[in-house]
Amino acid sequence: MKTGILTFNQNGALAASIDLVGRVLIATIFLLAGMNKLSAYEGTAGWMDAMGVPGGLLPLVIFAEIAGALAIIIGFQTRLAALGLAVFSIASALIFHNNIADQAEFLNFFKNLAIAGGFLVLTINGAKRYSVDAKLNK
Repeated sequence: MKTGILTFNQNGALAASIDLVGRVLIATIFLLAGMNKLSAYEGTAGWMDAMGVPGGLLPLVIFAEIAGALAIIIGFQTRLAALGLAVFSIASALIFHNNIADQAEFLNFFKNLAIAGGFLVLTINGAKRYSVDAKLNK
C-alpha cells in the first residue's frame, strides 16, 4: 500500500510491528492510570465523589483501565476492548474534563477525544499479526 513516501504491505511484518507499537502506546496511558489509582485509592475515590461520580465505582474503573489496556497490548478481544476504552475516554472527557474554559481541562478534554478516536480506528481495524486475536483466528 502506498501512503505518501512510505510503501508497505498491509499484511507484512512492518505493518504488524507498527500495529503492535501503536497498541502499546495508546494502551499504556490506561495501564499506568489504573495502577496509579490502585496506589492512590482513597484520594481517587474522594475525587470521583467530588465530581459527582460515586467513589464505589472505582474498582470497576480500575478494572476497565488495566484489563482494557492489557487486552489492547496483547491483542485479545481487541475490537471489544478498544470500543470499551473509546466509550470510557469520551465519558471521562465529558464528566471530568468539561471545564474547557480552563486551559489544562481544555487540553485534557480533547486529549481524551483524540484517544477515543484512535480506539475507534482500532475497533474497526482490529489487531494485526502480533496479537492473540490473530493466533486464535488461524
